[in-house]
Amino acid sequence: MSIRYEHGDLLAAPVEAVVNTVNTRGVMGKGIALQVKQRWPEVDRAYRAASKRGEVALGHMHVVERGGLGDGPRFVINFPTKDHWRSRSKLPDIDAGLAELRALIEKLAITSIAVPPLGCGNGGLNWDDVRPLIETALDGLDGVDVVIYPPEGAPAAESMVVGTHAPRMSPTLAGIMRLLDGYWADVLGITDIEVQKLAYFLGVRRPNLQLQFVKGPYGPYCEDLHFVLQRAEGHFLKGYGDRSRRPWELSSLEVLPGAAEAADKVVRSEAAFDNDLRAVAALVDGFEGAWGLELLSTVHWVATEDNGASDPASAHERIGAWSTRKNRLFPESDVQDAWQHLVDHGWLSTPTPEPTLFES
Repeated sequence: MSIRYEHGDLLAAPVEAVVNTVNTRGVMGKGIALQVKQRWPEVDRAYRAASKRGEVALGHMHVVERGGLGDGPRFVINFPTKDHWRSRSKLPDIDAGLAELRALIEKLAITSIAVPPLGCGNGGLNWDDVRPLIETALDGLDGVDVVIYPPEGAPAAESMVVGTHAPRMSPTLAGIMRLLDGYWADVLGITDIEVQKLAYFLGVRRPNLQLQFVKGPYGPYCEDLHFVLQRAEGHFLKGYGDRSRRPWELSSLEVLPGAAEAADKVVRSEAAFDNDLRAVAALVDGFEGAWGLELLSTVHWVATEDNGASDPASAHERIGAWSTRKNRLFPESDVQDAWQHLVDHGWLSTPTPEPTLFES
Protein backbone atom coordinates (compact mmCIF):
# COMPACT_ATOMS: atom_id res chain seq x y z
CA MET A 1 0.00 0.00 0.00
CA SER A 2 2.26 2.83 1.22
CA ILE A 3 4.92 4.21 3.52
CA ARG A 4 3.76 7.13 5.61
CA TYR A 5 4.91 9.07 8.66
CA GLU A 6 3.01 9.59 11.89
CA HIS A 7 3.64 11.29 15.23
CA GLY A 8 2.59 10.42 18.77
CA ASP A 9 2.43 7.14 20.68
CA LEU A 10 3.64 4.34 18.42
CA LEU A 11 2.28 1.68 20.78
CA ALA A 12 -1.23 3.07 20.37
CA ALA A 13 -1.10 2.87 16.56
CA PRO A 14 -4.05 0.95 15.04
CA VAL A 15 -1.81 -1.58 13.28
CA GLU A 16 -1.43 -5.35 13.15
CA ALA A 17 2.25 -5.33 14.17
CA VAL A 18 4.51 -3.04 16.17
CA VAL A 19 8.31 -3.08 16.00
CA ASN A 20 10.04 -2.83 19.38
CA THR A 21 13.75 -2.00 19.55
CA VAL A 22 15.72 -4.25 21.94
CA ASN A 23 19.22 -5.43 22.81
CA THR A 24 20.25 -9.10 22.75
CA ARG A 25 20.75 -9.38 26.53
CA GLY A 26 17.12 -9.65 27.63
CA VAL A 27 16.91 -6.20 29.23
CA MET A 28 14.06 -3.84 28.34
CA GLY A 29 15.50 -0.97 30.33
CA LYS A 30 14.76 2.31 28.55
CA GLY A 31 12.75 4.03 25.85
CA ILE A 32 10.20 2.19 23.75
CA ALA A 33 11.37 -1.19 25.09
CA LEU A 34 10.53 -0.16 28.65
CA GLN A 35 7.18 1.20 27.45
CA VAL A 36 6.44 -2.22 25.90
CA LYS A 37 7.51 -3.99 29.09
CA GLN A 38 5.19 -1.85 31.19
CA ARG A 39 2.28 -2.06 28.76
CA TRP A 40 2.49 -5.74 27.75
CA PRO A 41 4.46 -7.67 30.39
CA GLU A 42 3.92 -10.93 28.52
CA VAL A 43 6.08 -9.61 25.66
CA ASP A 44 8.93 -8.92 28.07
CA ARG A 45 8.63 -12.40 29.60
CA ALA A 46 8.80 -14.06 26.19
CA TYR A 47 11.74 -11.88 25.14
CA ARG A 48 13.74 -12.59 28.31
CA ALA A 49 13.16 -16.33 27.95
CA ALA A 50 14.24 -16.23 24.30
CA SER A 51 17.35 -14.25 25.22
CA LYS A 52 18.35 -16.86 27.81
CA ARG A 53 18.01 -19.52 25.11
CA GLY A 54 20.28 -17.49 22.81
CA GLU A 55 17.49 -16.82 20.32
CA VAL A 56 17.77 -13.00 20.28
CA ALA A 57 20.55 -11.94 17.92
CA LEU A 58 21.49 -9.02 15.72
CA GLY A 59 19.94 -9.32 12.27
CA HIS A 60 17.15 -11.61 13.50
CA MET A 61 13.62 -10.78 14.62
CA HIS A 62 11.98 -12.14 17.76
CA VAL A 63 8.21 -12.28 17.33
CA VAL A 64 5.59 -12.39 20.08
CA GLU A 65 2.03 -13.08 18.95
CA ARG A 66 -0.34 -11.42 21.42
CA GLY A 67 -3.63 -12.14 19.71
CA GLY A 68 -4.61 -8.51 19.28
CA LEU A 69 -8.25 -8.93 20.24
CA GLY A 70 -9.04 -5.26 20.62
CA ASP A 71 -6.04 -4.60 22.87
CA GLY A 72 -3.11 -3.47 20.81
CA PRO A 73 -1.32 -5.18 17.95
CA ARG A 74 -1.47 -8.85 17.11
CA PHE A 75 2.32 -9.05 16.80
CA VAL A 76 5.13 -7.33 18.68
CA ILE A 77 8.34 -7.77 16.70
CA ASN A 78 11.44 -7.36 18.85
CA PHE A 79 14.12 -5.89 16.59
CA PRO A 80 17.66 -6.13 18.08
CA THR A 81 19.42 -2.85 17.31
CA LYS A 82 22.50 -3.47 19.48
CA ASP A 83 24.18 -6.25 21.44
CA HIS A 84 24.57 -4.95 25.00
CA TRP A 85 22.16 -2.35 26.39
CA ARG A 86 25.14 -0.06 26.98
CA SER A 87 26.43 -0.43 23.41
CA ARG A 88 25.87 1.91 20.47
CA SER A 89 23.84 0.73 17.50
CA LYS A 90 25.55 0.14 14.15
CA LEU A 91 24.08 0.79 10.71
CA PRO A 92 25.04 -2.65 9.27
CA ASP A 93 23.06 -4.34 12.07
CA ILE A 94 20.04 -2.15 11.30
CA ASP A 95 20.33 -2.94 7.59
CA ALA A 96 20.59 -6.69 8.22
CA GLY A 97 17.62 -6.60 10.57
CA LEU A 98 15.50 -4.70 8.06
CA ALA A 99 16.07 -7.41 5.44
CA GLU A 100 14.73 -10.02 7.84
CA LEU A 101 11.89 -7.74 8.92
CA ARG A 102 10.72 -7.45 5.32
CA ALA A 103 10.84 -11.23 4.89
CA LEU A 104 8.90 -11.66 8.13
CA ILE A 105 6.19 -9.22 7.06
CA GLU A 106 5.67 -11.23 3.89
CA LYS A 107 5.80 -14.60 5.70
CA LEU A 108 3.20 -13.61 8.32
CA ALA A 109 1.07 -11.73 5.78
CA ILE A 110 1.11 -8.63 7.97
CA THR A 111 -1.03 -5.86 6.51
CA SER A 112 0.01 -2.92 8.70
CA ILE A 113 3.08 -2.24 10.82
CA ALA A 114 4.42 0.63 12.96
CA VAL A 115 8.19 1.18 12.92
CA PRO A 116 10.19 3.34 15.38
CA PRO A 117 13.43 5.22 14.55
CA LEU A 118 15.62 2.10 14.70
CA GLY A 119 18.88 2.62 16.57
CA CYS A 120 18.32 6.31 17.16
CA GLY A 121 17.84 7.79 20.63
CA ASN A 122 19.57 5.45 23.09
CA GLY A 123 21.31 3.71 20.18
CA GLY A 124 23.04 6.90 19.09
CA LEU A 125 22.47 6.66 15.32
CA ASN A 126 21.58 9.64 13.14
CA TRP A 127 18.01 9.62 11.82
CA ASP A 128 19.20 10.97 8.47
CA ASP A 129 21.23 7.76 8.07
CA VAL A 130 18.57 5.37 9.34
CA ARG A 131 15.55 6.77 7.51
CA PRO A 132 16.67 5.83 3.96
CA LEU A 133 17.53 2.31 5.13
CA ILE A 134 13.98 1.81 6.42
CA GLU A 135 12.39 3.32 3.33
CA THR A 136 14.49 1.21 0.95
CA ALA A 137 13.96 -2.04 2.85
CA LEU A 138 10.18 -1.68 3.29
CA ASP A 139 9.28 -0.05 -0.01
CA GLY A 140 7.06 -1.94 -2.44
CA LEU A 141 5.40 -4.32 0.03
CA ASP A 142 2.07 -5.08 -1.65
CA GLY A 143 -0.94 -4.60 0.57
CA VAL A 144 1.11 -3.44 3.56
CA ASP A 145 0.64 -0.10 5.30
CA VAL A 146 4.03 0.87 6.77
CA VAL A 147 3.79 3.61 9.41
CA ILE A 148 7.12 5.16 10.43
CA TYR A 149 7.48 7.18 13.62
CA PRO A 150 10.46 9.58 13.41
CA PRO A 151 12.38 10.48 16.59
CA GLU A 152 10.57 13.11 18.62
CA GLY A 153 10.82 12.04 22.26
CA ALA A 154 8.67 9.78 24.37
CA PRO A 155 4.97 10.32 25.03
CA ALA A 156 4.12 12.08 28.29
CA ALA A 157 4.97 9.73 31.17
CA GLU A 158 1.51 10.06 32.70
CA SER A 159 -0.07 8.84 29.44
CA MET A 160 1.95 5.61 29.19
CA VAL A 161 -0.23 2.55 29.69
CA VAL A 162 0.81 0.10 32.43
CA GLY A 163 -0.30 -3.53 32.35
CA THR A 164 1.94 -4.95 35.07
CA HIS A 165 0.79 -6.40 38.39
CA ALA A 166 1.14 -4.25 41.50
CA PRO A 167 4.36 -5.04 43.38
CA ARG A 168 4.58 -5.75 47.09
CA MET A 169 5.00 -2.63 49.22
CA SER A 170 8.54 -3.48 50.34
CA PRO A 171 10.37 -1.48 53.03
CA THR A 172 12.50 0.16 50.32
CA LEU A 173 9.47 1.19 48.29
CA ALA A 174 7.59 2.29 51.41
CA GLY A 175 10.43 4.57 52.48
CA ILE A 176 10.70 6.16 49.05
CA MET A 177 6.93 6.65 48.81
CA ARG A 178 6.88 8.41 52.18
CA LEU A 179 9.80 10.67 51.28
CA LEU A 180 8.33 11.59 47.90
CA ASP A 181 4.90 12.20 49.39
CA GLY A 182 6.30 14.64 51.94
CA TYR A 183 8.97 16.24 49.75
CA TRP A 184 8.90 19.96 48.93
CA ALA A 185 6.57 20.39 45.97
CA ASP A 186 7.91 22.28 42.96
CA VAL A 187 4.92 23.06 40.77
CA LEU A 188 7.07 22.21 37.74
CA GLY A 189 7.91 18.71 38.98
CA ILE A 190 10.85 16.72 40.33
CA THR A 191 14.09 15.48 38.76
CA ASP A 192 15.65 12.02 38.81
CA ILE A 193 18.61 13.61 40.63
CA GLU A 194 16.34 14.50 43.56
CA VAL A 195 14.75 11.05 43.70
CA GLN A 196 18.19 9.41 43.70
CA LYS A 197 19.48 11.64 46.50
CA LEU A 198 16.43 11.12 48.72
CA ALA A 199 16.96 7.38 48.33
CA TYR A 200 20.67 7.80 49.05
CA PHE A 201 20.08 9.42 52.42
CA LEU A 202 17.39 6.85 53.19
CA GLY A 203 19.95 4.12 52.48
CA VAL A 204 22.51 5.77 54.74
CA ARG A 205 20.05 5.71 57.64
CA ARG A 206 18.79 2.22 56.83
CA PRO A 207 21.60 0.03 55.42
CA ASN A 208 19.33 -3.03 55.66
CA LEU A 209 17.44 -1.73 52.61
CA GLN A 210 20.53 -2.73 50.59
CA LEU A 211 20.45 0.21 48.20
CA GLN A 212 23.87 -0.03 46.55
CA PHE A 213 25.13 3.41 45.54
CA VAL A 214 28.19 4.18 43.43
CA LYS A 215 29.99 7.37 42.46
CA GLY A 216 28.00 8.78 39.51
CA PRO A 217 28.20 11.93 37.38
CA TYR A 218 25.57 13.67 39.54
CA GLY A 219 26.63 12.29 42.91
CA PRO A 220 25.73 8.97 44.59
CA TYR A 221 23.77 6.80 42.13
CA CYS A 222 21.85 3.53 42.46
CA GLU A 223 20.92 1.66 39.27
CA ASP A 224 18.59 -0.73 41.12
CA LEU A 225 16.45 2.20 42.25
CA HIS A 226 15.15 2.52 38.68
CA PHE A 227 13.76 -1.02 38.81
CA VAL A 228 12.05 -0.33 42.14
CA LEU A 229 10.34 2.74 40.65
CA GLN A 230 9.49 1.02 37.35
CA ARG A 231 7.63 -1.73 39.19
CA ALA A 232 5.76 0.91 41.20
CA GLU A 233 4.75 2.89 38.09
CA GLY A 234 1.00 2.88 37.54
CA HIS A 235 0.34 1.29 40.94
CA PHE A 236 1.89 3.55 43.57
CA LEU A 237 3.47 6.19 41.31
CA LYS A 238 2.55 8.01 38.13
CA GLY A 239 4.91 9.88 35.84
CA TYR A 240 8.17 7.92 36.14
CA GLY A 241 8.04 7.06 32.45
CA ASP A 242 10.52 5.15 30.31
CA ARG A 243 13.86 6.60 31.53
CA SER A 244 14.31 8.61 28.34
CA ARG A 245 14.26 11.81 30.39
CA ARG A 246 17.61 13.37 31.31
CA PRO A 247 18.49 13.30 35.03
CA TRP A 248 18.05 17.06 35.45
CA GLU A 249 14.78 17.32 33.53
CA LEU A 250 11.61 17.83 35.54
CA SER A 251 8.83 15.24 35.56
CA SER A 252 5.36 15.30 37.07
CA LEU A 253 6.09 12.37 39.39
CA GLU A 254 3.06 11.81 41.60
CA VAL A 255 2.38 9.47 44.50
CA LEU A 256 -0.99 7.88 43.69
CA PRO A 257 -3.92 7.85 46.14
CA GLY A 258 -3.56 5.07 48.67
CA ALA A 259 0.18 4.64 48.18
CA ALA A 260 1.19 6.77 51.17
CA GLU A 261 -1.29 4.90 53.38
CA ALA A 262 0.08 1.54 52.20
CA ALA A 263 3.60 2.77 52.88
CA ASP A 264 2.61 3.92 56.37
CA LYS A 265 1.54 0.39 57.30
CA VAL A 266 5.04 -0.87 56.48
CA VAL A 267 6.75 2.03 58.23
CA ARG A 268 4.70 1.58 61.41
CA SER A 269 5.82 -2.05 61.66
CA GLU A 270 9.22 -0.85 62.94
CA ALA A 271 9.49 1.99 65.44
CA ALA A 272 12.83 3.35 64.17
CA PHE A 273 11.68 3.53 60.53
CA ASP A 274 9.56 6.64 61.00
CA ASN A 275 12.38 8.34 62.91
CA ASP A 276 14.78 7.64 60.05
CA LEU A 277 12.36 9.15 57.53
CA ARG A 278 11.94 12.23 59.69
CA ALA A 279 15.73 12.55 59.90
CA VAL A 280 16.03 12.50 56.10
CA ALA A 281 13.21 15.04 55.71
CA ALA A 282 14.85 17.35 58.27
CA LEU A 283 18.23 17.02 56.56
CA VAL A 284 17.03 17.98 53.07
CA ASP A 285 14.95 20.90 54.35
CA GLY A 286 16.52 24.00 52.81
CA PHE A 287 18.45 22.01 50.19
CA GLU A 288 15.46 21.03 48.02
CA GLY A 289 15.94 20.89 44.27
CA ALA A 290 18.46 19.11 42.05
CA TRP A 291 21.39 21.45 42.78
CA GLY A 292 20.94 21.44 46.57
CA LEU A 293 20.49 17.69 46.94
CA GLU A 294 23.39 16.93 44.61
CA LEU A 295 25.60 19.24 46.68
CA LEU A 296 24.50 17.76 50.01
CA SER A 297 24.83 14.13 48.92
CA THR A 298 28.16 14.72 47.19
CA VAL A 299 29.65 16.34 50.30
CA HIS A 300 28.38 13.46 52.43
CA TRP A 301 29.84 10.92 49.99
CA VAL A 302 33.36 12.41 49.92
CA ALA A 303 33.26 12.71 53.72
CA THR A 304 32.30 9.07 54.34
CA GLU A 305 33.66 6.97 51.44
CA ASP A 306 37.23 5.91 50.60
CA ASN A 307 39.02 7.34 53.65
CA GLY A 308 36.68 10.30 53.66
CA ALA A 309 37.58 13.96 53.68
CA SER A 310 38.23 15.27 57.18
CA ASP A 311 37.11 18.88 56.71
CA PRO A 312 35.31 21.15 54.22
CA ALA A 313 38.52 22.19 52.47
CA SER A 314 39.57 18.62 51.69
CA ALA A 315 35.96 17.81 50.73
CA HIS A 316 36.01 20.66 48.21
CA GLU A 317 39.30 19.38 46.81
CA ARG A 318 37.87 15.89 46.32
CA ILE A 319 34.70 17.26 44.74
CA GLY A 320 36.81 19.30 42.32
CA ALA A 321 38.67 16.13 41.34
CA TRP A 322 35.36 14.26 40.88
CA SER A 323 34.55 16.14 37.67
CA THR A 324 35.04 19.48 35.94
CA ARG A 325 31.29 20.00 36.17
CA LYS A 326 31.24 19.59 39.96
CA ASN A 327 34.32 21.79 40.33
CA ARG A 328 32.47 24.56 38.51
CA LEU A 329 29.12 23.94 40.17
CA PHE A 330 30.09 23.78 43.84
CA PRO A 331 32.40 26.55 45.16
CA GLU A 332 34.16 26.06 48.49
CA SER A 333 31.73 28.32 50.37
CA ASP A 334 28.78 26.11 49.35
CA VAL A 335 30.70 22.98 50.31
CA GLN A 336 31.37 24.54 53.72
CA ASP A 337 27.67 25.33 54.19
CA ALA A 338 26.64 21.79 53.23
CA TRP A 339 29.30 20.29 55.51
CA GLN A 340 28.13 22.34 58.48
CA HIS A 341 24.50 21.42 57.74
CA LEU A 342 25.41 17.72 57.79
CA VAL A 343 27.27 18.19 61.09
CA ASP A 344 24.40 20.16 62.64
CA HIS A 345 21.93 17.39 61.78
CA GLY A 346 24.16 14.59 63.04
CA TRP A 347 25.09 13.10 59.66
CA LEU A 348 28.78 13.99 60.05
CA SER A 349 30.82 14.30 63.21
CA THR A 350 33.07 17.22 64.00
CA PRO A 351 36.70 16.03 63.79
CA THR A 352 38.51 15.90 67.10
CA PRO A 353 41.59 18.16 67.05
CA GLU A 354 44.91 16.38 67.49
CA PRO A 355 46.63 17.13 70.83
CA THR A 356 49.57 19.54 70.80
CA LEU A 357 52.94 18.94 72.44
CA PHE A 358 51.96 21.21 75.34
CA GLU A 359 48.78 19.33 76.25
CA SER A 360 48.91 16.75 79.01
